[in-house]
Amino acid sequence: MRRLLFAAAVLAIAVFAWGQSPRPISPPPDRASASTAQQWLRGLSLHDRVAQLIAMPCFGENPPARSDDFKKFRHWVHDLHIGGFIVVNRVVNGSVRNADPYGMAVFLNKMQRMSRLPLLVSADFERGASMRVADTTKFPHDMAFGAARDYDGSRYEGANTAKEARALGVQWVFAPDADVNNNPDNPIINIRSYGEDPQEVARHVGAYVDGAHSDPANRVLVTAKHFPGHGDTSVDTHMGLAKLDVSRERLNTVEFVPFRAAIEHNVDAIMSAHIALPAIEPDEIPATVSAKVLKGVLRGDLGFKGIIVTDAMDMQGLTRQFSAGEASVRALEAGADVLLMPTDAEEAIAAILRAVKSGRITRKRIDESTLRVLSAKARLGLGKKRTVDIESINEAIDNPETRDRAQLTADRAATLVRNDGSAVPLRNPDRSCLFVLLESRYSQQGRQMIQDLRSRSRNLEVRTLDPFSPDSELADSVKLSAGCDATVVAAWVTAGAYRGNLALPGNLAEFVNTISAGPSPVVLVSFGNPYLLRAFPKVAAYMAMFSTVPMSETAAIKALFGEIPITGHLPVSIPGFAKIGEGIQVPIRAK
Repeated sequence: MRRLLFAAAVLAIAVFAWGQSPRPISPPPDRASASTAQQWLRGLSLHDRVAQLIAMPCFGENPPARSDDFKKFRHWVHDLHIGGFIVVNRVVNGSVRNADPYGMAVFLNKMQRMSRLPLLVSADFERGASMRVADTTKFPHDMAFGAARDYDGSRYEGANTAKEARALGVQWVFAPDADVNNNPDNPIINIRSYGEDPQEVARHVGAYVDGAHSDPANRVLVTAKHFPGHGDTSVDTHMGLAKLDVSRERLNTVEFVPFRAAIEHNVDAIMSAHIALPAIEPDEIPATVSAKVLKGVLRGDLGFKGIIVTDAMDMQGLTRQFSAGEASVRALEAGADVLLMPTDAEEAIAAILRAVKSGRITRKRIDESTLRVLSAKARLGLGKKRTVDIESINEAIDNPETRDRAQLTADRAATLVRNDGSAVPLRNPDRSCLFVLLESRYSQQGRQMIQDLRSRSRNLEVRTLDPFSPDSELADSVKLSAGCDATVVAAWVTAGAYRGNLALPGNLAEFVNTISAGPSPVVLVSFGNPYLLRAFPKVAAYMAMFSTVPMSETAAIKALFGEIPITGHLPVSIPGFAKIGEGIQVPIRAK
């Protein structure tokens, strides 16, 4: 009895020391899963053990068996015995096409039945499944959660993403983003990050991981990315090698903080970045192929024991230095377990086999990573059930409750940074005008905003402009603005692969500066890059929404019309204009 009382006292002291929030305790070893994984491993040749470490891309479509796409996928699964897929978007004529949820599930079921071992299917579900799949819940970008300080929302998003993912046949979620975005010129992370404060980012990361792990029936692997931290870079690693040239002390107090939190919350995987890290690795090579970074820091210093997955290996941050085979060998030498999207699966496998034969890589090293992958598949229950029920998908995706919860985050994220003359909310909406500035002519951006606006005001003038709008149309729009009581400019400038910068394209920047110097006060609403105010210092008001999803458009209209309070706080600083945490608070307009 005394021993029990002593143990209870020790536990109480430990809980008190952690402020009523003790560090999560690692789950006990799953002996059944470990046994299954060992059994699978014993039945695999060296070739197939290596192939289990390869994940190749698919579009989440259901191509006919006669198509070249299907033949390629069949070859990877039936002949090469790869370990899994990553679902990516197909781009058609410059437009991103999301997968149909039912066609995607049918295709993945086919591949699962074709595969000797269960496939581990992954996807970049940073904004929920909607980032890749149609008709799923469109959660705002991470930075919107940061602006709303919505930790419960991050937890909810993790749980719902896990539910939708498993219903679709995806078991591995490449989220949350653990990057600390403290570089305003970062062209690829930006609103994908929760913000600039490492402690705040860590809180959201921990909440997301907890949410995604909350329901054993919808268990997914969760991934923190992009280690060692992609937030303070100005190069898109799709286009070249980025460099994070900061001290080890800075890394410990900024970049590593959210990753430590992810590990404490039992994150399943961490994704490496194609970033040079001089403070750790003197050679100018990507962290993905640096043993000093992956083995020395991530495994050693941070104590991570889960799966290390590379960022996509077809990105130029890696391919400019190494071939598919050499990059794959170096990544495994460095400590990576899963090779994501090597440019040539056969070359990658062949190069690794040659490395084993020559003694460059040991069989023990291969088995170590293969066992991690197989154990994850067993823990996910894929040994018992690897396909999904097509008829049950509609019960799991995009229901009204989740849409309402996502809308609440979008509403709370609206952040007013400047409001000269109390331009927001609009005093005379019917005598105001709206210019929707699109990133491309065929973009879907702004449609929800215009629809919501028309339901409130039939008289407000609306024009849509894009980088190809002729000078005559822009000049006419300048004249129109001059006669408006207020001019709302809705601008979409989003971070994306191969974009290279975050500026308004074409002549749109000149247009905004011209009307900002005119008689009508300009209210600039940013749906993407929150730092856009730096390019347009003369606007009367500036409101950031931190996301490009339709729910953010709805939230912006509600804020402009005074229907919701504006309560957001900047999760990043805007150099020369606003500090982190600032935000003008505006109550609901009295009726």
